[in-house]
Amino acid sequence: MTDFYDRLAPRYHLIYPDWDAGIAAQADALNAVVRSQWGNGISSVLDVSCGIGTQAIGLARLGFSMTGSDLSAVAIERAKLETAARGLTVLYSVCDMREAALHHDSNHDLAISCDNSITHLLTEADILRALEQMHACLRPGGGCLITVRDYDKEERGTGLVKPYGTREADGKRVLVFQVWDFDGDRYDVSMYFVEDDRAGSVQTHVMRSRYYAIGTNRLMDLMHQAGFADVARLDKKFYQPVLVGTKPVR
Repeated sequence: MTDFYDRLAPRYHLIYPDWDAGIAAQADALNAVVRSQWGNGISSVLDVSCGIGTQAIGLARLGFSMTGSDLSAVAIERAKLETAARGLTVLYSVCDMREAALHHDSNHDLAISCDNSITHLLTEADILRALEQMHACLRPGGGCLITVRDYDKEERGTGLVKPYGTREADGKRVLVFQVWDFDGDRYDVSMYFVEDDRAGSVQTHVMRSRYYAIGTNRLMDLMHQAGFADVARLDKKFYQPVLVGTKPVR
């Protein structure tokens, strides 16, 4: 997983037709969920899988006090550069989400993991550990917010092509797509960036990782096991299903 995101980090923005527009749209959508679930009591947000800063940058722009960490040191370095270029402040560091409570303090208002990141963890034990770590990073009454693919609706098989489209970058046309190969409830992903300079030269970059196609109902069960209350799935609020839960006030 680390190698996948280290190699993806320089090209991650090409997943989006317009990354800056994506940053703003995601921040607005997440802010709406946060306010509807927890009112105006959320200020400090911890992103335990921040990548190059897609959610952290947008939420910082909306006034949240952001802390972000990620397993990929290359992604974190890019996140720092992108955040500084926009005149914003986010406290970034390298950390495995399964060790979040050993790395971060325990008084955050909200912990998030977006873009299907938690399903890189290939066992329920690892996912539960990550959720328990997020729980431990929260103050009583704090919230947890996760966004994931709806795997109950995904086709299973091999050689499944997931196109993202074409992009223009550095004078080149870049074709972006994934290929999925399922093996039971796990699947291998090959992420392709095919660069065409329109002068006869084509270069292909491919990076590979693996995911656990866990259903949202099982994820919500694990959130309950991790100690969260009021666990719910929210649809049509974000481009992926949103799972939310609250750390009880004891």
